[in-house]
Amino acid sequence: MQEFKEEIHLHGHLIDSLIMAKVLDKIVALKGDFDIIDFLVGKTNTDSSDARILVKAGSRLALDRILDEAKKLGAEIENDVDAELEVAPEDTVLPDKFYSTTNHPTMARVAGSWIDVQDPRMDSVIAVDMDGKTARTKKIKDVRKGDMIVVGTRGVRVIPPEQPRERSTVFDFMVSKVSSEKPSETLVKKIAEEISLVKGSVIIVAGPAVIHTGGAEHLAAIIEKGYVKALLSGNALATHDIEQDLFGTSLGMAIKTGENVAGGHRNHLRAINAVKREGSIERMVEHGRLKHGIMYTCVTRNIPFVLAGSIRDDGPLPDVVTDTLVAQTRMIEALSGAGMVLILASTLHGIAVGNLLPSSVKTVCVDINPAVVTKLIDRGSAQAIGIVADVGLFLARLDECLP
Repeated sequence: MQEFKEEIHLHGHLIDSLIMAKVLDKIVALKGDFDIIDFLVGKTNTDSSDARILVKAGSRLALDRILDEAKKLGAEIENDVDAELEVAPEDTVLPDKFYSTTNHPTMARVAGSWIDVQDPRMDSVIAVDMDGKTARTKKIKDVRKGDMIVVGTRGVRVIPPEQPRERSTVFDFMVSKVSSEKPSETLVKKIAEEISLVKGSVIIVAGPAVIHTGGAEHLAAIIEKGYVKALLSGNALATHDIEQDLFGTSLGMAIKTGENVAGGHRNHLRAINAVKREGSIERMVEHGRLKHGIMYTCVTRNIPFVLAGSIRDDGPLPDVVTDTLVAQTRMIEALSGAGMVLILASTLHGIAVGNLLPSSVKTVCVDINPAVVTKLIDRGSAQAIGIVADVGLFLARLDECLP
Protein backbone atom coordinates (compact mmCIF):
# COMPACT_ATOMS: atom_id res chain seq x y z
CA MET A 1 0.00 0.00 0.00
CA GLN A 2 1.39 3.38 -1.02
CA GLU A 3 2.22 5.77 1.79
CA PHE A 4 2.34 9.56 1.44
CA LYS A 5 4.77 11.49 3.64
CA GLU A 6 5.66 15.08 4.48
CA GLU A 7 8.05 16.54 7.05
CA ILE A 8 6.79 19.37 9.25
CA HIS A 9 8.61 21.71 11.64
CA LEU A 10 7.31 23.11 14.94
CA HIS A 11 8.98 25.98 16.78
CA GLY A 12 8.11 27.90 19.94
CA HIS A 13 6.81 27.12 23.43
CA LEU A 14 5.59 23.72 22.26
CA ILE A 15 5.04 22.21 25.69
CA ASP A 16 3.60 25.17 27.64
CA SER A 17 1.22 26.01 24.80
CA LEU A 18 0.36 22.32 24.22
CA ILE A 19 1.17 22.82 20.53
CA MET A 20 3.14 19.58 20.27
CA ALA A 21 0.37 17.54 21.90
CA LYS A 22 -2.34 19.16 19.78
CA VAL A 23 -0.48 18.46 16.52
CA LEU A 24 0.14 14.81 17.39
CA ASP A 25 -3.48 14.36 18.53
CA LYS A 26 -4.71 15.87 15.27
CA ILE A 27 -2.54 13.53 13.18
CA VAL A 28 -3.92 10.48 15.00
CA ALA A 29 -7.52 11.75 14.91
CA LEU A 30 -7.30 12.12 11.13
CA LYS A 31 -6.08 8.51 10.75
CA GLY A 32 -2.49 9.47 10.04
CA ASP A 33 0.78 8.32 11.53
CA PHE A 34 3.99 10.08 12.52
CA ASP A 35 7.64 9.66 13.40
CA ILE A 36 9.36 12.24 15.62
CA ILE A 37 12.63 12.87 13.82
CA ASP A 38 14.00 15.39 16.29
CA PHE A 39 12.71 17.16 19.41
CA LEU A 40 14.84 19.78 21.17
CA VAL A 41 13.15 21.04 24.34
CA GLY A 42 13.89 24.53 25.67
CA LYS A 43 15.13 24.40 29.26
CA THR A 44 14.53 27.96 30.45
CA ASN A 45 11.54 30.31 30.45
CA THR A 46 12.88 32.13 27.41
CA ASP A 47 14.08 29.11 25.42
CA SER A 48 11.97 27.88 22.53
CA SER A 49 11.55 24.25 21.57
CA ASP A 50 11.99 22.74 18.12
CA ALA A 51 10.56 19.57 16.64
CA ARG A 52 10.71 17.87 13.26
CA ILE A 53 7.97 15.34 12.58
CA LEU A 54 7.42 13.04 9.60
CA VAL A 55 3.69 12.89 8.91
CA LYS A 56 2.34 9.83 7.07
CA ALA A 57 -1.04 9.04 5.51
CA GLY A 58 -2.59 6.50 3.17
CA SER A 59 -3.55 9.04 0.48
CA ARG A 60 -2.54 12.46 -0.75
CA LEU A 61 -5.98 13.80 0.20
CA ALA A 62 -5.67 12.46 3.74
CA LEU A 63 -2.15 13.89 4.07
CA ASP A 64 -3.28 17.29 2.83
CA ARG A 65 -6.12 17.27 5.35
CA ILE A 66 -3.66 16.54 8.18
CA LEU A 67 -1.24 19.21 6.96
CA ASP A 68 -4.07 21.75 6.78
CA GLU A 69 -5.00 21.16 10.43
CA ALA A 70 -1.35 21.04 11.55
CA LYS A 71 -0.68 24.38 9.86
CA LYS A 72 -3.50 25.99 11.83
CA LEU A 73 -1.53 25.00 14.92
CA GLY A 74 1.67 26.59 13.62
CA ALA A 75 3.32 23.71 11.77
CA GLU A 76 5.56 24.59 8.84
CA ILE A 77 6.08 22.24 5.90
CA GLU A 78 9.81 21.62 5.65
CA ASN A 79 10.02 22.02 1.88
CA ASP A 80 7.15 24.39 1.24
CA VAL A 81 6.49 25.95 -2.15
CA ASP A 82 4.69 29.07 -3.34
CA ALA A 83 1.01 29.37 -2.50
CA GLU A 84 -1.21 28.07 -5.28
CA LEU A 85 -3.53 30.73 -6.68
CA GLU A 86 -6.76 30.47 -8.64
CA VAL A 87 -8.99 33.19 -10.05
CA ALA A 88 -12.35 33.95 -8.44
CA PRO A 89 -14.81 33.14 -11.26
CA GLU A 90 -17.50 35.65 -10.18
CA ASP A 91 -18.18 38.24 -7.49
CA THR A 92 -18.56 36.49 -4.09
CA VAL A 93 -17.75 33.09 -5.67
CA LEU A 94 -14.59 31.20 -4.66
CA PRO A 95 -12.43 28.56 -6.35
CA ASP A 96 -13.42 25.12 -5.09
CA LYS A 97 -10.28 24.41 -3.04
CA PHE A 98 -9.98 27.83 -1.38
CA TYR A 99 -7.91 28.09 1.80
CA SER A 100 -10.04 29.06 4.82
CA THR A 101 -8.18 31.31 7.27
CA THR A 102 -7.78 31.30 11.03
CA ASN A 103 -7.64 34.47 13.14
CA HIS A 104 -3.91 33.99 13.80
CA PRO A 105 -1.11 35.95 12.12
CA THR A 106 -0.60 34.33 8.73
CA MET A 107 2.01 34.42 5.98
CA ALA A 108 1.81 33.40 2.33
CA ARG A 109 4.70 32.42 0.09
CA VAL A 110 4.53 34.50 -3.09
CA ALA A 111 7.22 34.46 -5.80
CA GLY A 112 9.65 32.73 -3.46
CA SER A 113 9.19 35.13 -0.51
CA TRP A 114 7.07 34.92 2.63
CA ILE A 115 4.79 37.94 3.07
CA ASP A 116 2.42 38.86 5.90
CA VAL A 117 -1.29 38.45 5.23
CA GLN A 118 -2.98 41.71 6.21
CA ASP A 119 -6.05 41.83 8.47
CA PRO A 120 -5.98 38.25 9.82
CA ARG A 121 -9.45 36.98 10.75
CA MET A 122 -11.15 33.60 10.74
CA ASP A 123 -13.50 32.17 8.10
CA SER A 124 -12.07 34.29 5.30
CA VAL A 125 -9.88 33.71 2.24
CA ILE A 126 -6.49 35.07 1.20
CA ALA A 127 -6.43 37.34 -1.85
CA VAL A 128 -3.01 38.03 -3.40
CA ASP A 129 -2.01 41.07 -5.43
CA MET A 130 0.82 39.78 -7.62
CA ASP A 131 1.79 43.27 -8.85
CA GLY A 132 2.14 44.74 -5.37
CA LYS A 133 3.30 41.48 -3.81
CA THR A 134 0.73 41.85 -1.03
CA ALA A 135 -1.84 39.53 0.50
CA ARG A 136 -4.89 40.22 2.66
CA THR A 137 -7.89 38.38 4.00
CA LYS A 138 -11.28 38.89 2.40
CA LYS A 139 -14.73 37.87 3.55
CA ILE A 140 -16.65 36.00 0.87
CA LYS A 141 -18.95 39.01 0.38
CA ASP A 142 -15.93 41.14 -0.58
CA VAL A 143 -14.40 38.79 -3.17
CA ARG A 144 -14.57 40.13 -6.73
CA LYS A 145 -14.29 38.41 -10.05
CA GLY A 146 -10.63 38.12 -11.05
CA ASP A 147 -9.24 38.15 -7.48
CA MET A 148 -6.32 35.75 -7.09
CA ILE A 149 -7.33 33.44 -4.23
CA VAL A 150 -5.04 31.06 -2.34
CA VAL A 151 -6.14 27.43 -2.74
CA GLY A 152 -4.88 24.40 -0.85
CA THR A 153 -2.51 24.53 2.10
CA ARG A 154 0.83 24.88 0.33
CA GLY A 155 2.66 28.15 0.79
CA VAL A 156 0.67 29.19 3.88
CA ARG A 157 2.17 29.63 7.34
CA VAL A 158 0.16 30.24 10.52
CA ILE A 159 1.59 31.65 13.77
CA PRO A 160 -0.72 30.75 16.69
CA PRO A 161 -0.50 32.50 20.09
CA GLU A 162 1.75 30.83 22.64
CA GLN A 163 1.45 30.37 26.40
CA PRO A 164 4.66 31.76 27.91
CA ARG A 165 6.13 30.26 31.06
CA GLU A 166 6.33 33.67 32.73
CA ARG A 167 2.78 34.93 33.28
CA SER A 168 2.86 38.69 33.52
CA THR A 169 -0.69 39.67 32.55
CA VAL A 170 -4.21 38.56 33.41
CA PHE A 171 -4.38 36.85 30.00
CA ASP A 172 -1.34 34.72 30.88
CA PHE A 173 -2.47 34.22 34.48
CA MET A 174 -5.93 32.85 33.63
CA VAL A 175 -4.71 29.61 32.07
CA SER A 176 -8.21 28.07 32.25
CA LYS A 177 -9.53 31.04 30.22
CA VAL A 178 -12.94 30.91 31.98
CA SER A 179 -13.55 31.93 35.58
CA SER A 180 -16.82 30.67 37.10
CA GLU A 181 -16.30 32.73 40.23
CA LYS A 182 -17.50 36.28 40.81
CA PRO A 183 -14.83 38.79 39.79
CA SER A 184 -12.42 39.30 42.65
CA GLU A 185 -10.85 42.66 43.34
CA THR A 186 -7.52 41.31 42.09
CA LEU A 187 -8.97 40.08 38.80
CA VAL A 188 -10.82 43.34 38.09
CA LYS A 189 -7.70 45.34 38.95
CA LYS A 190 -5.63 43.27 36.53
CA ILE A 191 -8.14 43.86 33.75
CA ALA A 192 -8.20 47.58 34.60
CA GLU A 193 -4.41 47.66 34.35
CA GLU A 194 -4.57 46.09 30.88
CA ILE A 195 -7.25 48.58 29.81
CA SER A 196 -5.12 51.48 31.05
CA LEU A 197 -2.24 50.33 28.84
CA VAL A 198 -4.41 50.62 25.72
CA LYS A 199 -6.47 53.65 26.76
CA GLY A 200 -8.41 55.07 23.84
CA SER A 201 -8.40 51.85 21.83
CA VAL A 202 -10.86 49.67 23.76
CA ILE A 203 -13.83 48.33 21.80
CA ILE A 204 -17.01 47.73 23.78
CA VAL A 205 -19.43 45.04 22.57
CA ALA A 206 -22.50 45.24 24.78
CA GLY A 207 -25.92 43.65 25.11
CA PRO A 208 -29.09 45.07 26.74
CA ALA A 209 -28.36 43.24 30.01
CA VAL A 210 -25.88 46.05 30.69
CA ILE A 211 -28.93 48.31 31.12
CA HIS A 212 -31.13 45.78 32.93
CA THR A 213 -28.45 45.07 35.56
CA GLY A 214 -27.77 48.73 36.31
CA GLY A 215 -24.45 48.88 34.51
CA ALA A 216 -25.30 51.75 32.13
CA GLU A 217 -24.00 54.56 34.33
CA HIS A 218 -20.71 52.74 34.89
CA LEU A 219 -20.18 51.96 31.20
CA ALA A 220 -21.01 55.59 30.38
CA ALA A 221 -18.44 56.70 32.98
CA ILE A 222 -15.77 54.44 31.46
CA ILE A 223 -16.50 55.94 28.03
CA GLU A 224 -16.40 59.45 29.51
CA LYS A 225 -12.94 58.75 30.97
CA GLY A 226 -11.56 58.25 27.46
CA TYR A 227 -10.84 54.53 27.42
CA VAL A 228 -13.20 53.56 24.61
CA LYS A 229 -12.61 53.73 20.85
CA ALA A 230 -15.99 52.44 19.63
CA LEU A 231 -19.23 50.77 20.74
CA LEU A 232 -20.64 47.78 18.86
CA SER A 233 -24.13 46.69 19.79
CA GLY A 234 -27.71 46.38 18.58
CA ASN A 235 -31.08 48.03 18.73
CA ALA A 236 -31.94 46.73 22.20
CA LEU A 237 -29.03 48.24 24.15
CA ALA A 238 -29.54 51.70 22.65
CA THR A 239 -33.32 51.52 23.05
CA HIS A 240 -33.26 50.53 26.72
CA ASP A 241 -30.45 52.98 27.46
CA ILE A 242 -32.60 55.79 26.07
CA GLU A 243 -35.68 54.36 27.81
CA GLN A 244 -33.84 54.54 31.11
CA ASP A 245 -32.93 58.19 30.62
CA LEU A 246 -36.40 59.23 29.50
CA PHE A 247 -38.55 57.13 31.85
CA GLY A 248 -36.25 55.59 34.45
CA THR A 249 -37.14 52.08 33.33
CA SER A 250 -35.67 49.17 31.41
CA LEU A 251 -38.11 46.62 30.01
CA GLY A 252 -40.75 48.51 31.98
CA MET A 253 -39.04 47.96 35.33
CA ALA A 254 -37.81 50.88 37.42
CA ILE A 255 -34.00 50.71 37.49
CA LYS A 256 -33.64 52.28 40.95
CA THR A 257 -36.30 50.23 42.77
CA GLY A 258 -36.60 47.07 40.67
CA GLU A 259 -40.40 47.43 40.69
CA ASN A 260 -42.69 47.02 37.70
CA VAL A 261 -44.11 50.31 36.49
CA ALA A 262 -47.74 50.47 35.38
CA GLY A 263 -47.78 50.68 31.59
CA GLY A 264 -44.01 50.41 31.60
CA HIS A 265 -44.04 47.70 28.92
CA ARG A 266 -44.70 50.53 26.41
CA ASN A 267 -41.70 52.59 27.46
CA HIS A 268 -39.17 51.06 25.07
CA LEU A 269 -41.57 51.74 22.19
CA ARG A 270 -42.04 55.30 23.43
CA ALA A 271 -38.26 55.70 23.52
CA ILE A 272 -37.95 54.47 19.93
CA ASN A 273 -40.73 56.82 18.87
CA ALA A 274 -39.01 59.77 20.57
CA VAL A 275 -35.79 59.12 18.63
CA LYS A 276 -37.69 58.68 15.37
CA ARG A 277 -39.39 62.02 15.93
CA GLU A 278 -35.96 63.70 16.25
CA GLY A 279 -34.47 61.73 13.34
CA SER A 280 -31.43 60.21 15.09
CA ILE A 281 -29.79 59.69 18.46
CA GLU A 282 -27.35 62.51 17.72
CA ARG A 283 -30.16 64.97 17.00
CA MET A 284 -31.91 63.88 20.17
CA VAL A 285 -28.80 64.87 22.11
CA GLU A 286 -28.41 68.13 20.19
CA HIS A 287 -32.01 69.07 20.91
CA GLY A 288 -31.65 68.35 24.64
CA ARG A 289 -34.04 65.41 24.66
CA LEU A 290 -31.37 62.89 25.71
CA LYS A 291 -29.20 63.98 28.63
CA HIS A 292 -27.60 60.91 30.17
CA GLY A 293 -26.54 57.36 29.43
CA ILE A 294 -24.30 55.32 27.16
CA MET A 295 -25.58 56.66 23.85
CA TYR A 296 -25.54 60.25 25.14
CA THR A 297 -21.91 59.86 26.20
CA CYS A 298 -20.92 58.32 22.85
CA VAL A 299 -22.42 61.30 21.02
CA THR A 300 -20.92 63.95 23.27
CA ARG A 301 -17.49 62.26 23.30
CA ASN A 302 -17.55 61.62 19.52
CA ILE A 303 -17.25 57.87 20.05
CA PRO A 304 -18.47 56.02 16.94
CA PHE A 305 -21.05 53.29 17.42
CA VAL A 306 -22.43 50.57 15.16
CA LEU A 307 -25.91 49.27 15.95
CA ALA A 308 -26.48 46.10 13.95
CA GLY A 309 -30.09 45.08 13.43
CA SER A 310 -31.78 41.73 13.95
CA ILE A 311 -35.11 40.13 13.09
CA ARG A 312 -36.28 40.67 16.70
CA ASP A 313 -35.92 44.44 16.71
CA ASP A 314 -38.80 46.72 17.60
CA GLY A 315 -38.80 49.93 15.58
CA PRO A 316 -35.88 49.85 15.01
CA LEU A 317 -34.12 53.06 15.96
CA PRO A 318 -33.18 55.17 12.90
CA ASP A 319 -29.46 54.65 13.70
CA VAL A 320 -29.72 50.86 13.40
CA VAL A 321 -28.04 49.31 10.33
CA THR A 322 -30.58 46.78 9.09
CA ASP A 323 -28.47 45.41 6.22
CA THR A 324 -26.32 42.80 8.01
CA LEU A 325 -23.54 42.85 5.42
CA VAL A 326 -23.25 46.63 5.69
CA ALA A 327 -23.24 46.31 9.47
CA GLN A 328 -20.47 43.72 9.30
CA THR A 329 -18.36 46.02 7.14
CA ARG A 330 -18.84 48.91 9.56
CA MET A 331 -17.94 46.67 12.49
CA ILE A 332 -14.73 45.63 10.73
CA GLU A 333 -13.87 49.30 10.16
CA ALA A 334 -14.56 50.14 13.82
CA LEU A 335 -12.36 47.26 15.00
CA SER A 336 -9.33 48.56 13.11
CA GLY A 337 -6.60 49.45 15.59
CA ALA A 338 -8.36 47.82 18.54
CA GLY A 339 -6.11 47.38 21.57
CA MET A 340 -8.62 45.35 23.57
CA VAL A 341 -12.22 44.19 23.28
CA LEU A 342 -14.69 43.94 26.15
CA ILE A 343 -17.71 41.75 25.36
CA LEU A 344 -20.39 42.53 27.92
CA ALA A 345 -23.42 40.21 28.11
CA SER A 346 -23.76 39.87 24.37
CA THR A 347 -23.99 36.44 22.77
CA LEU A 348 -24.66 37.11 19.08
CA HIS A 349 -22.73 40.38 18.75
CA GLY A 350 -19.93 39.01 20.92
CA ILE A 351 -19.39 35.90 18.81
CA ALA A 352 -19.76 37.95 15.61
CA VAL A 353 -17.01 40.31 16.74
CA GLY A 354 -14.87 37.36 17.82
CA ASN A 355 -15.06 36.08 14.25
CA LEU A 356 -13.76 39.41 12.94
CA LEU A 357 -10.83 39.82 15.34
CA PRO A 358 -7.21 38.76 14.90
CA SER A 359 -6.01 36.53 17.74
CA SER A 360 -3.52 39.22 18.75
CA VAL A 361 -6.28 41.45 20.18
CA LYS A 362 -6.84 40.74 23.86
CA THR A 363 -10.49 40.00 24.56
CA VAL A 364 -12.51 39.79 27.79
CA CYS A 365 -16.01 38.28 27.74
CA VAL A 366 -18.27 38.86 30.75
CA ASP A 367 -21.59 37.02 30.98
CA ILE A 368 -23.78 35.46 33.66
CA ASN A 369 -24.20 32.43 31.38
CA PRO A 370 -21.02 30.30 31.31
CA ALA A 371 -22.06 28.79 27.97
CA VAL A 372 -21.57 32.16 26.27
CA VAL A 373 -17.96 32.63 27.31
CA THR A 374 -17.16 28.98 26.61
CA LYS A 375 -18.77 29.14 23.16
CA LEU A 376 -16.77 32.23 22.20
CA ILE A 377 -13.49 30.51 23.05
CA ASP A 378 -14.51 27.18 21.50
CA ARG A 379 -15.33 28.90 18.21
CA GLY A 380 -11.73 29.97 17.79
CA SER A 381 -11.23 33.15 19.83
CA ALA A 382 -8.36 31.55 21.73
CA GLN A 383 -7.10 34.94 22.93
CA ALA A 384 -10.28 35.54 24.97
CA ILE A 385 -10.69 35.10 28.69
CA GLY A 386 -14.16 34.61 30.11
CA ILE A 387 -15.61 35.84 33.39
CA VAL A 388 -18.91 34.39 34.58
CA ALA A 389 -20.48 37.23 36.52
CA ASP A 390 -23.29 39.76 36.71
CA VAL A 391 -22.25 42.37 34.15
CA GLY A 392 -23.67 45.25 36.20
CA LEU A 393 -21.56 44.37 39.23
CA PHE A 394 -18.51 43.81 37.05
CA LEU A 395 -18.84 47.25 35.43
CA ALA A 396 -19.32 48.92 38.81
CA ARG A 397 -16.05 47.38 40.08
CA LEU A 398 -14.24 48.15 36.84
CA ASP A 399 -15.39 51.78 36.91
CA GLU A 400 -13.97 52.09 40.43
CA CYS A 401 -10.61 50.71 39.32
CA LEU A 402 -10.19 52.98 36.28
CA PRO A 403 -8.99 56.51 37.09
